Amino acid sequence: MRRYGSAVTSISPETQSVSPDDLGSLVVQSWRGTTPDGNDVPYLLACSLGDGANGPEGTAKAIEQLLLGAGLPLGEGLVHAAQRPSMPVSLLVVPGSAVLTVQHLKSQFVPPQTWLETVGELGFAYLIFATRPWPEGAEPGDAEALAAFTSDEDAMASAAHVVLPARSLRG
Repeated sequence: MRRYGSAVTSISPETQSVSPDDLGSLVVQSWRGTTPDGNDVPYLLACSLGDGANGPEGTAKAIEQLLLGAGLPLGEGLVHAAQRPSMPVSLLVVPGSAVLTVQHLKSQFVPPQTWLETVGELGFAYLIFATRPWPEGAEPGDAEALAAFTSDEDAMASAAHVVLPARSLRG
């Protein structure tokens, strides 16, 4: 069974390379999936709702600019963020919630407990940051819509794929 989290997004004003109006509303969905070889993986899907100032196409271009500005290649394979410590992409996990940061964009979300447990065990999450907007009319968190979106070859080919180490606050 997949469980999904929802997100609250904020954009800090410093050194914005992309206008918040162009990005539109960002959705971050988290779930635990199983690979064909039976391993559990904590996934994150980040994408816009396509409601930026310049419509879905303009939103896709703004997301592309954000990702390329963060040093994330689109559709060119998997990036291991631990091997690129200067990359401005991070994941902070605290009890009951998490924060995904890409440059100046911060999205706080409440993932399912199974996702938090898997991140705690593995120490990372697999981030898919799509340039393609979430399907119009589809409810974020809907299992069928998420499965269709993440199975769409074109959507995945134009996305950034990152193995993202999970950081935590230590007292």
